[in-house]
Amino acid sequence: MRSAALILLSLVGSLSARQSPYDDVPPADPPYYRIRYEASGEPGGLVFPVSYTVWIPPGVTALRGLVVHQHGCGEGSCKSGLTGAFDLHWQALAGKHDCALIAPAYEQPEAADCQKWCDPRNGSDAAFRKSLLDLGSKSGHPELATVPWALWGHSGGGHWAGGMVLLHPERVAAAWLRSGVPLLEKNPERASIRTHAVPEAALRVPLMCNLGTREGVTEKNGRFAGVWPANEVFFTTLRSRGGLIGVAVDPLTAHECGNQRYLAIPWLDACLSARLPEKPGGSLNPMPAGDAWLAPLLGTEAVPAATFSGKRETSVWLPNAAIAGAWTHYVKDTAIPDPTPPPAPTNLRVRDGGLTWNAEADLESGLSHFIIMRDGEPIATVPGPSKNPFGRPLFQGLQYSDTPTQPLVEMRFNEPGIEADKAHRFRVISVNTAGLKSE
Repeated sequence: MRSAALILLSLVGSLSARQSPYDDVPPADPPYYRIRYEASGEPGGLVFPVSYTVWIPPGVTALRGLVVHQHGCGEGSCKSGLTGAFDLHWQALAGKHDCALIAPAYEQPEAADCQKWCDPRNGSDAAFRKSLLDLGSKSGHPELATVPWALWGHSGGGHWAGGMVLLHPERVAAAWLRSGVPLLEKNPERASIRTHAVPEAALRVPLMCNLGTREGVTEKNGRFAGVWPANEVFFTTLRSRGGLIGVAVDPLTAHECGNQRYLAIPWLDACLSARLPEKPGGSLNPMPAGDAWLAPLLGTEAVPAATFSGKRETSVWLPNAAIAGAWTHYVKDTAIPDPTPPPAPTNLRVRDGGLTWNAEADLESGLSHFIIMRDGEPIATVPGPSKNPFGRPLFQGLQYSDTPTQPLVEMRFNEPGIEADKAHRFRVISVNTAGLKSE
């Protein structure tokens, strides 16, 4: 009887493990690679299991950098990190600069303390850097362990990304902090959260504080009302010391990410273009001082830094004229214009009674959908009509923490009209989220 009971307990335990919300993971076949670590029992170690999935741009010989997409707190946001490396839009940014794209997924139970991972001093810094060694070996790119980082983080992920800037400013090319920043002053309401010091080197790292207007800017009450006060302290502390830091308030949202990627990706692109060394292994370049534009804090218009007449110690720093123009549109209605069409799809073929193809996302506006043409006439869109509660409709969908939905959408159209004895001419057209069509 005891043996039977042990077997039953073992089966129940196995079933519980299989039903973990973190078990539903997209396959990580090349160019994707994944590593997972169990929770550490060592003092100062990471108390949660964590997996890291990395995408390596096909054909790259030596990586120049790493784009990090870090989810926020809570079980739902942590689970959403499982698809971060599969995001075609973020891959377009990484691939342009010969960078890898990595997405951690901390296996935090819903009621657990998020600070146990989003403060990198609690073991997540060490686990992250270990993952780069292990994934570099696994992927055949050992330079992954030493390349510079471009960091993006949402909520607790913003706290983590900002904390990594303060711990490792020499490694960070730029960081975008959505709805979360490291704490620099004690908060009486959350006295258990440790504060950070700001080293001089961190002032040379381009930073953007990005949050929704309903996170304490125009709405002073509610669950996320404390986001703006924390951002304001972080911003003014660094900017008053000459830090390269800006603020972009989303006029449409609260804590959800909304349309921020249409400014975040071009902003990171501008910073990577300026800072990454031409040859792998070199030092990061300083941002060109003469290109900067400035704007008043919580304002909506920017001007060249040389002509700015306001208080520089509280001015919003923007890297160049193009980003200043995009920022102006974003803070008004998030409708950033895009005059360039997306890349055309490639490798269209018939497979298993349907059509499949490949496509790259438009760097500025991502991918909305595809139009299927047969004999010169449109017959369908892939995916069909969709709604995105968090921003513009995207081909891959969009979760709360800015990652694709599961299951991952395929570039496939099941065409019942394909017949072996009839010839048809098929074409596929990419459409970006600005409504522009490819060739």
